[in-house]
Amino acid sequence: MAAAGSGAAGTFAPLREGTFRRIWSASLISNFGHLILGVAAAWEMTRLTDSAEMVALVQSALMLPLMLVSVPAGAVADMFDRRKIALSGLAFSMLSAVVLTVIALAGAVTPWVLLAFCSLIGAGVALYSPAWQASISEQVPPEQIPGAIALGTISYNIARSCGPAVGGAIVLAAGVQAAFAMNALFYVPLFIAFLMWQRKHVPARLPPERIDRAIISGGRYAMYSPSVRNTIVRAFLFGLASAATSALAALVAKDLLGGDAAVFGLLLGASGAGAVAGALLVSHIRATFRTELAVTMCLVGNAVAVALIGASHNVALTCAGMFLAGGVNILIIALFNVGVQLSVPRWVVARALSLFSASLTGGIALGAWLWGEVASVYGVDSAFFLSATVVLLSPLLGLVLPIRATVHADVELAPLENVPEVELGISMRSGPVTIEIDYIVDPNRARDFYDVMRRMQGARQRRGAFNWSLARDIGNAALWTERYQCATWGDYLRQRSRFTQADRALQQEASAFHLGGADNRVRHRLERPFGSVRWKADSPDPGQDSVDFITP
Repeated sequence: MAAAGSGAAGTFAPLREGTFRRIWSASLISNFGHLILGVAAAWEMTRLTDSAEMVALVQSALMLPLMLVSVPAGAVADMFDRRKIALSGLAFSMLSAVVLTVIALAGAVTPWVLLAFCSLIGAGVALYSPAWQASISEQVPPEQIPGAIALGTISYNIARSCGPAVGGAIVLAAGVQAAFAMNALFYVPLFIAFLMWQRKHVPARLPPERIDRAIISGGRYAMYSPSVRNTIVRAFLFGLASAATSALAALVAKDLLGGDAAVFGLLLGASGAGAVAGALLVSHIRATFRTELAVTMCLVGNAVAVALIGASHNVALTCAGMFLAGGVNILIIALFNVGVQLSVPRWVVARALSLFSASLTGGIALGAWLWGEVASVYGVDSAFFLSATVVLLSPLLGLVLPIRATVHADVELAPLENVPEVELGISMRSGPVTIEIDYIVDPNRARDFYDVMRRMQGARQRRGAFNWSLARDIGNAALWTERYQCATWGDYLRQRSRFTQADRALQQEASAFHLGGADNRVRHRLERPFGSVRWKADSPDPGQDSVDFITP
């Protein structure tokens, strides 16, 4: 954790790393393009239709793909070369942006066509984003990861501080076609930066999981990790409650302030400037306050800002509310993001970040629709007042879903080195596999042992174990048996390769209760072992020559 006075140094230190600096600088340019697209699309929608729902759906169209695509994208980024995955996502966004520009030049844009291409561009960004975020740890030293994450938010919000205003000016001066073209052009530097990155891809020692199993294993890790699970749920609810600020900004400019695209851009610029200020404070806030307290203070600040925006009919006052909302929003998101990155091991980081991103953007996308509906029925100001009320009540979630701190060193990998003995002719796909571990425990220490094993249950399940159980022998009060299953032999080997320092310490704590020897203490059993026995008496018996066995 950064010292109280080291916020700035910790934040900007990653820029000394050449690869990170080039990609970060190029991402700043691409963020400008994406924000110009958002302004142009929202303002074009106000020209194409008078429906508040359709205007709000522009935000949903840009954000919803992040919820739908980012989870499989995170699994793919963990399984394959993250550089190539990032390049693929950027290429898809560029192509979609070019086609939208051509359609706009032909005068064929309709509300639904606009929403469709916003979704396609967002899908490319969703494929790129987990690969980029997960690769940060390959571009900077571990102690600079929080600063690099903060710089990522600063990059977006530097662009947001003036990009929307620039977008509004471009729309007024040259039309939405020019804004769409600029969005396509601004992806090019980032594509080149990733193309130039000489990433050293280290092949995995085990074959990659199938995409469906990789998604499931990432989801299981998040489900059985309290810190990740709580953060994901809180991020979704925060996005849902606070989406009115971004989704209805165009209507604030048009209906509450009586302004044009330039005023809309000014409001988003004020929000972006506040976000830059908030991002610069991330390291200091983390060093000064507990995460839960910091999030609570930011949520109260957000509620005040949202209520101010709904009540104001003055441009300067509304800009002040947008500035405050942008600052506290980015602080909350950055605190959540840093918490996720530092509380998961490298093998699952892209999947955890994609689940976090999907929950946040999914909440924003659904919230944009919800607050758009409220604005249509009750008015824009009422939508903001109701949003402020919900945000103000949300700190109560901390009582049941607290954000828990994790020491980053605890999630460093420490894979098991001993090799299980195998005599059957099994393959990586053989399974299910059952693992049984015996413990001889002093009956007087049974309660302490049981408490440790309850923590062991979560650790096993995070790494992919199913049907975990703990049994005590009726005839021998000292004998306990831990039992769990893995779907295949390959899944079991992956589980062994995913041990972290915290898992190793927990295993040592549990093993310290064992009073017996090591012989025959761990058993590996193949359930439904078809293919490992002869079908007929005269059939050849499969032996070790057929084993497809890869040790962790």
